[in-house]
Amino acid sequence: MYGQRQLAYAPTPYSYIPTQSASISLDERKEVKLAANNAERDLYESLAEVYSIIITLDALEKAYLKDSITESEYAETCGRLLKQYKSNLQDETVSKAFVDLETFKREWDMECPRATERIRVGIPATMEAPSHKPQAAGDSAAAATLVVAATENFITLLDAIKIGMVEKDMLHPLLVEIIQAVNKVTDQEFESKGKIVQWLITLNQMRAAEKLSEEQAREFQFDMQQAYYGFKATL
Repeated sequence: MYGQRQLAYAPTPYSYIPTQSASISLDERKEVKLAANNAERDLYESLAEVYSIIITLDALEKAYLKDSITESEYAETCGRLLKQYKSNLQDETVSKAFVDLETFKREWDMECPRATERIRVGIPATMEAPSHKPQAAGDSAAAATLVVAATENFITLLDAIKIGMVEKDMLHPLLVEIIQAVNKVTDQEFESKGKIVQWLITLNQMRAAEKLSEEQAREFQFDMQQAYYGFKATL
């Protein structure tokens, strides 16, 4: 099982002692500092953490594709790794040193196509296209509760757009709540459901303070209304 495998995190060396060579005796060895101060040390720690998150995420995606991990374990772990990845890069110094994912991968010679795609999408694969049956299947009372919750999430999002809340950090969490809510109600595809995922990807690639343009906001509102109508049609 994947859960039994311990994935090593990237080392974060701040100093090292050179090995013995012909020109340096054991008595002459000196510690060589890699971090000049605490700020540099913190930066190295954060970059090493990002590196390890990417490697771990790639291994997780492989394990999920091979059915070596349950959907619930995958979703929980993937969601946590994505949050940790974003959290590290919220630091301006870390973000500047990181540049972007492709640059970071080239610098450290990383081959991680599955992690790259998951980071691009920004949500676990189980949220894109759930393969499980709805949680409330066969339980009418629970199903009704989930339908109400999903409906409220749609209305909250649409109301937010109407009053001009078009910042990425406002819309993305609401959209995540919608896709989670509808997946609990139904695993069927419905009109414009794919648009929800597409907009999640679009928002995921924006900076937290970025806003949708007026044209994007109108398109987003239209797509979400169509998704809402499509969701209701499946009930």
